[in-house]
Amino acid sequence: MKLKEEKFEYISAETDRLVIRPLKKDDYENWLNEFENRYPSQNRHDKGKIDMSECTLEWFHNLVDKHQELALTDTAHVFGVFRKEDGTHIGMVDFSTLARDNFQWGRIGYTIHNQYWRKGYGKEAVNEALNIAFKHLKFHRIEAHINIDNTPSMKLAESVGMEFECIRKGFIYEYDEWTDHLVYYKKSN
Repeated sequence: MKLKEEKFEYISAETDRLVIRPLKKDDYENWLNEFENRYPSQNRHDKGKIDMSECTLEWFHNLVDKHQELALTDTAHVFGVFRKEDGTHIGMVDFSTLARDNFQWGRIGYTIHNQYWRKGYGKEAVNEALNIAFKHLKFHRIEAHINIDNTPSMKLAESVGMEFECIRKGFIYEYDEWTDHLVYYKKSN
């Protein structure tokens, strides 16, 4: 299922505290500032501070164009998470299309900058992003693939109604080895 260009541009959602929408080219300074303000890594799965020296304005504009291209081909849908009160960029949520046709199956990824952890933003953002996935992107099933030792991500998935399904052995190559992942899922109503 390929989405029409004009349809994707307007996919966004609001909660009481957040706006979830695709990145725009004029988000650059806000986006960069919040990456640069990250705390040092808090755990193995948190990248913490990242070298952003290559992330120039031109690089960011190309990133926004790439996100648009991925959405138009229904390969992936990438959304920025912004605080409604002041527009601050606090994280990202994305969906990758795994299969369409008789499946309508996707994968969710999510991250909140670590300086905004423990304020309920992750749950609020992921819950609303799932609404986007089911209502606007027309997925039937969304999976989260989570490292077996990433307890905060497991708790977040469970808090938005995702259910544990299985462990996929040797599922992804990371940390210089093939690692197992937990699969959580949620289906549309």
